[in-house]
Amino acid sequence: MEMTGEQVVPLPQQETWDALNDPAILKDCIPGCESMERTAQDEYEVVLLAKVGPVSARFKGRMTVTDSEPPRAYTLHFEGQGGAAGFARGEASVVLTPRDGSTVLGYAAKAAIGGKLAQIGSRLVDGVARKLAGEFFTAFNERVGGTKPS
Repeated sequence: MEMTGEQVVPLPQQETWDALNDPAILKDCIPGCESMERTAQDEYEVVLLAKVGPVSARFKGRMTVTDSEPPRAYTLHFEGQGGAAGFARGEASVVLTPRDGSTVLGYAAKAAIGGKLAQIGSRLVDGVARKLAGEFFTAFNERVGGTKPS
């Protein structure tokens, strides 16, 4: 699965960067996220509940930040296990560009899944991933700027 896009965040670049690096804000904005705890400078343990078609699972995993260029860009690497439901792993590159007092957040993500999740079919998985990304950006922009994404 691959996904790219961009969103306008109603904050200056540094404030957007700070919010994207705040585990409490991310936990509140990631759909199904039950916990996100920093375990090292650039590493987090994450637990989230996910439902893709008929498969529901609690995923436990790790997210690592690499290639960090504050306040402009970073890459997130993630991997998680969902028991019998399977696994997910991948990465997302994020680039922040200032524009008229706001910030354009560009992203490119790719992920691989296995187990029961992989048996569901890529069209359904891709659709759910796009829906979750949309929910994240809506929640993030409402939380940090009080507006819906554009």
